[in-house]
Amino acid sequence: LPFSAAANLRPGAEQKVVFITARVHPGETPSSFVCQGIIDFLVSHHPIAKVLRDHLVFKIAPMLNPDGVYLGNYRCSLMGFDLNRHWANPSPWAHPTLHGVKELIIDMYNNPKINLEFYIDIHAHSTMMNGFMYGNIFEDEERFQRQAVFPKLLCQNAEDFSYSSTSFNRDAVKAGTGRRFLGGLLNDTSYCYTLEVSFYSYILGGTASAVPYTEEAYMKLGRNVARTFLDYYRLNSLVEGPLAPTPKTR
Repeated sequence: LPFSAAANLRPGAEQKVVFITARVHPGETPSSFVCQGIIDFLVSHHPIAKVLRDHLVFKIAPMLNPDGVYLGNYRCSLMGFDLNRHWANPSPWAHPTLHGVKELIIDMYNNPKINLEFYIDIHAHSTMMNGFMYGNIFEDEERFQRQAVFPKLLCQNAEDFSYSSTSFNRDAVKAGTGRRFLGGLLNDTSYCYTLEVSFYSYILGGTASAVPYTEEAYMKLGRNVARTFLDYYRLNSLVEGPLAPTPKTR
C-alpha cells in the first residue's frame, strides 16, 4: 500500500486488532460486497480511513470458503462441511481455511503486544430484512452491556442497520460458529459478532416500504461498519479538516 508505516505497525508497538471474515457460506454473496466496502474504504485516502489505519490493525479474510464458492455450493465446502459449525476443532485437511484462520487468531491472542479487540464474521440472511448483528450472552452484566455499544453506534451510522433485529444468544445449534467459539475463547476485552445483511431489502426508519439492496448499498454498509470504529474509539478529533464524503466504491 502507498502509505507510510503508522506508529502501530512499528516493531514492538502494541496493536489493537480488528479481525474480519466473510463468505464462509458460499451462497451468501452479499457478505462479499459488504466486505468489499470495508476493504475499499480502509485502503482509500479518506481522512477517516487514515486515522483508522494509524490506530488499528485490520486483519481481513474475505473468503473463508473459496472452494465452495468456486463450485457454486450454497452452504458447504468441497468436502460437504458447513464450515461455520467446525470452529471448535477444525482439521487442517478437511477445514483448511478455518484451521489457518483459527491458528492466526490464537497466535495473536497469545501475543502480549497484540490486543485482539473485535472479531466480525459477515453473513447474509434469507428471511430477515436490513443489516443486524448476533452477539453472545455473558454472565458478567457489564461485559454484556459493553458488547451492545458497537451495534448501537453502527445503527446511528447506517440507515439500513437495525438494532431492534440485533440479538444476543447462545443457542446450542450455533455453538460451532466463529462468533460463539471465539466469544468463549477470547478474554472479556474482545467482542465477537456475526454481521448479517438481508439478501433482498431493508426498511428505512419511519417508513413501511422495503428498499431493494444493490451491490452499492451492500458496500455502503461495509463503509459504515469501518467508520463506526472511529466513533467506538472516539478518534473523531484526530480527523484532519472537514469530513469528506465517503468515496464511492467500484
